[in-house]
Amino acid sequence: MPAQDAAEEAPAYRPGYELVAEEILKLIAELRLQPGDRMPTENQLASRLGTSRTVVREAVKILSALGRVRAQKGRGLFVANDEGMLGSSRWGSFFLPTDLDHVYRLFEFRRVQEVAASRLAATRATPADLRAIEDAAQMCREGHTTGQRELFDRGDDDFHLSVAQASQNPFLVDAVREVRRLQHQSSTIGLHGTVGGHAEEAVVEHEAIYRAIREGDPEAAAQAATVHLDQTLEDYRREIQRRVFG
Repeated sequence: MPAQDAAEEAPAYRPGYELVAEEILKLIAELRLQPGDRMPTENQLASRLGTSRTVVREAVKILSALGRVRAQKGRGLFVANDEGMLGSSRWGSFFLPTDLDHVYRLFEFRRVQEVAASRLAATRATPADLRAIEDAAQMCREGHTTGQRELFDRGDDDFHLSVAQASQNPFLVDAVREVRRLQHQSSTIGLHGTVGGHAEEAVVEHEAIYRAIREGDPEAAAQAATVHLDQTLEDYRREIQRRVFG
């Protein structure tokens, strides 16, 4: 194989703590640990995974921030208790944020629930719901036009949750919230918090969803949500391709 081709196919660099965070999640699944269960100590993890305690500690910090691991001073490490509907013992041990098959299946599930939420919102949204959706869409636009990524991300979260809340179905609200949390984990661990350049299109797609909901057109709302989720997934695929193959 030519040297240039080999370089192009070499996977992108990933820091050691990120790889260890992934291995810790796999270990939790292999050991069938449930929320609240005690985990191996940092020293035991370092020995088992063939790395240093310092790297393990950094990995644990990431997993703690993502709600997968809880460190209790003087007591050790525990699998985090997660009261989210999809973060129960079964789902919490199942989802690996760096497993591409898991991530794509998560997007598939997200597409089903958010299309349903948009369709219901078009027939059930209250004036307060519409204001919340519109405000979130405007926050996304402002975040994009001013280059404030955190503002865009907050508006994006608010938008999708506001649409779910407008469905008046609390199960959909919990499902949307939980899937977005899991998706955030895959972005943080696998993609360093960055997912492609879909922000400009997302702003337009959000406004199409809002407009259809405001006009009380459930099929148009469902179609707009479908377009948005499909484009988001395609952007995610492109970003993975770029990071893996350059």
